[in-house]
Amino acid sequence: MIQVCLNGSRRAGDGAVVPLSPEALADAATHAVAAGATDIHVHPKTPCGQDSLSPRVLAPTLEAIRARVRVPVGVTTGAWAEPDPEARLKRVRSWTVLPDHASVNWHEEGAEEIAAVLIERGVGVEAGIWSGTDGAARFAASPLGPRVLRVLAEVTDTSVDTAEETARALLTDLGPAFERPVLLHGEDGGAWPVLRLAGRLGLATRIGLEDTLVLPDGERAASNAQLVAEGLVQYGWAQRSS
Repeated sequence: MIQVCLNGSRRAGDGAVVPLSPEALADAATHAVAAGATDIHVHPKTPCGQDSLSPRVLAPTLEAIRARVRVPVGVTTGAWAEPDPEARLKRVRSWTVLPDHASVNWHEEGAEEIAAVLIERGVGVEAGIWSGTDGAARFAASPLGPRVLRVLAEVTDTSVDTAEETARALLTDLGPAFERPVLLHGEDGGAWPVLRLAGRLGLATRIGLEDTLVLPDGERAASNAQLVAEGLVQYGWAQRSS
């Protein structure tokens, strides 16, 4: 499995190739799936480019993407989109069009409640466990652990030199992770080293403009599709060299 993360918290200032509107996201998703992506993660945006959990923002984004592709589509529930835990929970309860899955960052306040509501509504939960947080310990003690769709092992170390080491430490902290599937990924300078580690370990991974704006050689990526295509090459190369 290779998931494409289409935009993340990036905004217009990060370059014209970062898709923001429902139409741009649907177009980017189409090309990414054609390049080999089997799953989609997206941050629905307001017209001014802010991440939003509002059903009025979420619904048109999901509908536009689903009109073009037939792979699972997931969204964020990150606290930056709605800092107040109670307001965030209310937003999730108000969704009129449901994603296939949603990421829940386990170190954030209110994570258990968000995950419980998502599961109740039939939405798969991606348990986001960030390096450098107490997310792994919290998840290990969670009664919801066995019920999540998968674990997102998210390496926040952006150094090309140390991200792989940080990733290995995070996986150790996660332990058996309730035997749930693990998707391992990095960001910025750590994106490509961690993706290659995922290939060597045979884990699911992701790549896209949320995680990095550049190719392995440092050249600016032209699209999410180009990142996916290169990600598959790097993943396969890592598997063969392991």
